[in-house]
Amino acid sequence: MTSTRRIAVVVLCVLLADLPILSEPAPADERAGQIDALIPAATRNDAVAKAKDDVDWNDLLKTAKSGRVRASLLDGSILSVGSNSQLRVVQHDAASQQTSLEVNYGKLRSQVEKITKEGGKFEVKTPNAVIGAIGTDFYVAYLGNKTTVICYKGRVSVTPLGNVQILRNSGQTNSANHSITVNEGQMVVVSNVLPPPSDTPPGLEQSTLLATDIPANPPVEVRAGQVGGAHSWILAGVAVALGAAVTAVGIRGGHSIPPPTNAQPKCPIGVAKC
Repeated sequence: MTSTRRIAVVVLCVLLADLPILSEPAPADERAGQIDALIPAATRNDAVAKAKDDVDWNDLLKTAKSGRVRASLLDGSILSVGSNSQLRVVQHDAASQQTSLEVNYGKLRSQVEKITKEGGKFEVKTPNAVIGAIGTDFYVAYLGNKTTVICYKGRVSVTPLGNVQILRNSGQTNSANHSITVNEGQMVVVSNVLPPPSDTPPGLEQSTLLATDIPANPPVEVRAGQVGGAHSWILAGVAVALGAAVTAVGIRGGHSIPPPTNAQPKCPIGVAKC
């Protein structure tokens, strides 16, 4: 081999060494499923996602404002990623039924196949909670430092992480491990940031003052039901007082006031009218 050829081979080897390694399909034991359908814009590992793309362990699925992704896992479970969301498929071993997902932000619906393997698990982790399912249909969202879990069917467990506050809970709390069991139709909202304090709504302060205020000279108000009662007693008292006064005047003057009578005067015999 001439020196020119040797130099050319060395240069070619150096250039090839600097080229990025072409991506290869993941080993069969690290394949998690595939993308069934999507609404652009959506990406898989920051590349444009397409239907029928494989989904492997540690793949990152992201959607924009108008994007959505539906992926099926090898065990038959279905993942539906909403818009403005990010989901990492950390692990999915269909044989041992070991599934671990991470929702960094956004919305995810999981329709999970029933777990029958001993030690099997299906977990969705957010920055402040871990949601575990046995075989169910549920929704998880992490938005504004809040994790919201809604159980559509079956049952899930929610375990808050760190020093978080439970903002809403219609499930049952397990005091032993601080987890929350959420059954069908129930929901839980946890957050590590409390809602900011807010002022009294406009007009509410004034309306509460008016509702409890008594003016210095309150108007006299007689209810309809009280007219017959109070006024009748007053009128009766006035009548009694006037009667007593008239009687006293008659006695002082030496005259008696004959009682009224309706008797007609008697006429002589034979006279029809007097």
